[in-house]
Amino acid sequence: MVEWSTACPDWADRIRRGDSIIPPPIFEDQAEQALAIFKELKIVDAPGSPTFGDSCAEWVFDLVRSIFGAYEEETGRRLIVEWFILIPKKNSKSTIAAGIMLTAVILNWRQSAEFSVLAPTVEVANNAYAPARDMVQKDDELDVLMHVQSHVKTITHRESGATLKVLAADQNTVGGKKSVGTLVDELHLFGKISSAENMFREALGGRASRPEGFVIWLSTQSDEPPAGIFKQKLDYARKVRDGEIVDPGFVPIIFEHPPEMVKNGDCLKLENLAMVNPNIGFSVDNNFLEREYKIAHDAGGDSFRGFMAKHGNVEIGINLRSDRWAGADFWLQQEDKTITLQSLIDRCEVICPGIDGGGLDDLLGVTIGGREKDTRRWLTWSHAWAHKSVLERRKSEASKFDDFVREGSFTIVENVGDDIAEVAEIMSMVYESGKLDKIGTDPHGLGGILDALAEAGIPEDKIIGISQGWKLAGAIKTAERKLAEKVLWHGGTLLMAWCVGNAKVIPQGNAVNITKQVSGSAKIDPLMALFNSITLLSLNPEGQGGSFWDN
Repeated sequence: MVEWSTACPDWADRIRRGDSIIPPPIFEDQAEQALAIFKELKIVDAPGSPTFGDSCAEWVFDLVRSIFGAYEEETGRRLIVEWFILIPKKNSKSTIAAGIMLTAVILNWRQSAEFSVLAPTVEVANNAYAPARDMVQKDDELDVLMHVQSHVKTITHRESGATLKVLAADQNTVGGKKSVGTLVDELHLFGKISSAENMFREALGGRASRPEGFVIWLSTQSDEPPAGIFKQKLDYARKVRDGEIVDPGFVPIIFEHPPEMVKNGDCLKLENLAMVNPNIGFSVDNNFLEREYKIAHDAGGDSFRGFMAKHGNVEIGINLRSDRWAGADFWLQQEDKTITLQSLIDRCEVICPGIDGGGLDDLLGVTIGGREKDTRRWLTWSHAWAHKSVLERRKSEASKFDDFVREGSFTIVENVGDDIAEVAEIMSMVYESGKLDKIGTDPHGLGGILDALAEAGIPEDKIIGISQGWKLAGAIKTAERKLAEKVLWHGGTLLMAWCVGNAKVIPQGNAVNITKQVSGSAKIDPLMALFNSITLLSLNPEGQGGSFWDN
């Protein structure tokens, strides 16, 4: 039995040294056969139309060896079936993809086999198809062997009948596909499509009856926080790479900076860009990178963030924007996954919930804040609700909402009023614990919430309207300090990381303000609920068993 591992636990050291992070082939003879074909293909749009063999960095050859060297000729089975490749822009990603897929068609033995390149848009599809078309048409031998049909972006092997099709993917174009090999280009853009997971399940189903089948996930980093299918694959790839998940059928190839460089900000320095651009000196021009870096750095904000995502593979988190909330810099370090609603109730001596939002085009956000017994730390738990109509109005955010639903921090309700009823049930649970001090809410949204809380048996004097706008500046500053002092802790949900990342600060004299109007379509309701809760906790409410000062 052949044994191999696709984990690369020392990847950070390898990235620093410039060593390969791609596992070696399982079957050397298969790898070299494919590499010989790949090296003869021409990169037509490069000066002089050189071959891959004459103009590629060694990492490209390692990738080709890994993909084709996983095929066991005796059984006709591919022992590794998935590759995830995350690489910065301009590293010849689409051209290399075209060469790999064309090599697969040439080596294929199955009659009328289908090979596909799936792209999120027509433009991205053209980026992959054009190099493959040119490789065939500019090579006399391949031009005889292959039939090019540009109007349907298809290349057909004249002898085997195998086809390579480049598609702008949707449910209609991928339905019933029986592809032997599939390459998904720019996966991060599919992450914004809520139906992408089901679409890929349909597109990749053909591998069930084709043991030699494979899929290659190819992408640059997203210029927004990863979401949907892209986040799922990225998280899984990192866990396989680090050895947390053992999956010998999955190869993670992620060109990103080591965690400590991300934490201390070294990943944002110009001199460290080369570390994650393996094609620098080939398709990536160092002078171009330096100039574009300086332009983006001087512009700051979204311009610099977008540049580092695309050319440095820096994952967009919650603390790169210039107008970010100061608390964002300390948010991730204050994560405590043990905090649940029930554990917070059990651990705290006094609880002050906050509520915000609730319109049909809005989220209803709740944050339960409490003061922990003995330690006096502030623990918070947050949840959000939305009517299903929000998914229609906010289609660009639908994949993110799906992520939140999966983690349990978000609920989509079918009927208007179900969200308020669930909030009232939670508040009743807190009230019955005997630890409720006050509930803070936006005074403009008290109507339906007041009625629901009254029906749940919560006294009206327990509900306080919290002034919004500049009057929240005190709570905003308090939250910042408590996070920095490691006093304020939260459950570490994707929902709240998203809300914190959405928060935009506007200075008002010596104070700061965060409003939903400034943040626009990016929702922050659970964060505003946190500030309402912080307002009440800041008053040092008396807990069970008497005041802190009495002790």
